[in-house]
Amino acid sequence: MSLSGCITALATPFSGSGALDLDAWHDLLKQQLRGGIQGLVVAGSTGEAAALSDDEYRGLIGEAVRCVGGAVPVLAGTGQMNTAKTIEQTRLAASAGAQFALVVTPPYVRATQAGLIAHFRAVADEGGLPVVLYNVPVRTGCDLLPDTVAALVDHPGIVGIKEARSEPERMTALLALRRDGFAVLSGDDGTASRAMLLGADGMISVGSNAMPVAFRRLCDLSRTGKAALATEWDAQLAEFYTFFGIEPNPIPVKALLQRLGFGQGLRLPLLPLSQVHAELADRLAAQLAILEEQSSREPLAA
Repeated sequence: MSLSGCITALATPFSGSGALDLDAWHDLLKQQLRGGIQGLVVAGSTGEAAALSDDEYRGLIGEAVRCVGGAVPVLAGTGQMNTAKTIEQTRLAASAGAQFALVVTPPYVRATQAGLIAHFRAVADEGGLPVVLYNVPVRTGCDLLPDTVAALVDHPGIVGIKEARSEPERMTALLALRRDGFAVLSGDDGTASRAMLLGADGMISVGSNAMPVAFRRLCDLSRTGKAALATEWDAQLAEFYTFFGIEPNPIPVKALLQRLGFGQGLRLPLLPLSQVHAELADRLAAQLAILEEQSSREPLAA
């Protein structure tokens, strides 16, 4: 399966008591497929992976694989704080049916660049799944530099990178490494259109949880080089980009999902969206319905 287009980093629906809401999970998966999403990430940071038991983790992946039936690739978040645990988690994801592992740089431990090379090679060698590198230093405290990525792109088990840094210079450096068998994906909703207009293969999105059709349209316009239309559509999503960062991810997007009927809460230490932002969330939930309908009927042609 190819890694391209609009891929959703799925949130994990919970009930008000904090239990997994599997009915909402199935509904969310179906909503994503109806919306034209081209890949799904299960149990990444947006999915509150650190709050899941092994049984819950395995079950969520298995249900996603069963539900999509091979229509789109399923990636599992498997990154842990050390290499042995990451390999173990990657094997668990493989046993549950995932097709790819999304492997974040080991958080908190602040490995050297040489350590990151050794880490990712070991996971690709021993984890049993093709690896997509994931760089999000604002969360991990560790930045995977382009020169380090260059040392990894020829490994047959390393098939792409999700880059969450927003600087254009970073994306430009990574796009120079793009090739058949190694995809470059934006991990920052607010700059993903710019990255795709420059040649990135797609995006792994938070916002597409709540707005799959609108984000698929953004991808299609950007990836086909329709710069004017893409820029115009991107501007219509700008307030959502700001909202998704108003409190730590996935708090804001789960506030929208709750208003859409997909789950009720989060697991501690994450709390629901602060009441001061409730009116904004209500307004955006109404606005996104309009954008979803608009994006489903507007042609891509300039």
